[in-house]
Amino acid sequence: MPRSPREAPLPPQMQGRWTLPDDPSFEVRIEGGEVIWAGAASNYDYKETEESEGAVAVSLCIEDAEGADEFGHASILGLLHTPEGQLHVHNLDFAEQLVRSSD
Repeated sequence: MPRSPREAPLPPQMQGRWTLPDDPSFEVRIEGGEVIWAGAASNYDYKETEESEGAVAVSLCIEDAEGADEFGHASILGLLHTPEGQLHVHNLDFAEQLVRSSD
């Protein structure tokens, strides 16, 4: 998978505000290279991006192997934009399917 620094923007189709369909208070914002969830930017070091059959997957990674477990619970680890326009996000504690916010 191609590796990009944190500063590099995430794919354009992921940019913007995303929420749960039935709970707009659960929000993920993608702004350039930042992934903002629970009011804070994910503290990752680099990302790996893969495209396949119209889907785009991004893994957020850290260099510190000892901190990987804590990072996996406190931050989003992965994002998947589907050809249908949904955004799936996950970490070690949850996985959610989001829709683009209309506001």
